[in-house]
Amino acid sequence: MSAQRMTRGYLLVSPFGTRRLLQAATLLLLAVPLAGCGTGALWDKFTQKDDTFVEEPADKIYNEGLYLMNEKKDMKAATKKFEEVDRQHPYSDWARKSLLMSAYASYQSGDYDGCIGAATRYVTLHPGSPDAAYAQYLIAASHYDQIPDISRDQGRTEKAIASLEEVVRKYPNSEYATSAKAKIEGARDQLAGKEMAVGRYYMQKRDYTAAINRYKTVVTQYQTTRHVEEALYRLTEAYMSIGIVGEAQTAAAVLGHNFPDSRWYKDAYNLVKSGGLEPSENQGSWISRTFKKIGL
Repeated sequence: MSAQRMTRGYLLVSPFGTRRLLQAATLLLLAVPLAGCGTGALWDKFTQKDDTFVEEPADKIYNEGLYLMNEKKDMKAATKKFEEVDRQHPYSDWARKSLLMSAYASYQSGDYDGCIGAATRYVTLHPGSPDAAYAQYLIAASHYDQIPDISRDQGRTEKAIASLEEVVRKYPNSEYATSAKAKIEGARDQLAGKEMAVGRYYMQKRDYTAAINRYKTVVTQYQTTRHVEEALYRLTEAYMSIGIVGEAQTAAAVLGHNFPDSRWYKDAYNLVKSGGLEPSENQGSWISRTFKKIGL
């Protein structure tokens, strides 16, 4: 009986105890893979080394940039290499060189904003460097290369002229000053072309006063550009149209005196003659005074 009681007692207690043991074992078994997948990975993040950044010698990265630029012609990839030199070795001489090369590579790839940003930073950080003149020139050249056609706003052209003049002012004896001066003339010619285009528009609208003001701007501000000959002819034409023949005669005479072989002079001469007049310079005219002032 005692044995039966013990057996019965065990049987009465066993299902509950066994059930709890099985649940505990199941949870333990579930915990093992979870620990392997979750806790282990989390632990690895704390213990493993970060291999995403490996510092390399500055000259190695710099030369890789040169290779990408000169051999592979991959300016964007080269720019990233030069920027990496500055990131890893910001106070080295290689970083200074890389900053300038980054500006150059950006310019060559047509990334003018990137070029201007890098070159401006170079001039700011290294104003006394022998290469500062070149960096300043890259800024100006980036603005110059973005000059729009004369049908659009010429704000960029004015900005280009200001940047080019800064090259000439800061580095007058550098080789870049000569190139900057040539570009200034090209940009000024663009501005004169814009004035001429607007003047012709007003002529078509028979708004002769507005047209005269545009041509006057060309004569007084852009007289060294190729547009000045046509501007003098258009002044002759506009003044004849509104009956101010004295100014028309003066414009034709000044045109003939300064540009005797110009086709525009032939047209101006014929236009004045068609009104029964001859080209004749009035020394008191603003046209005459302007050309005397500039020595043309």
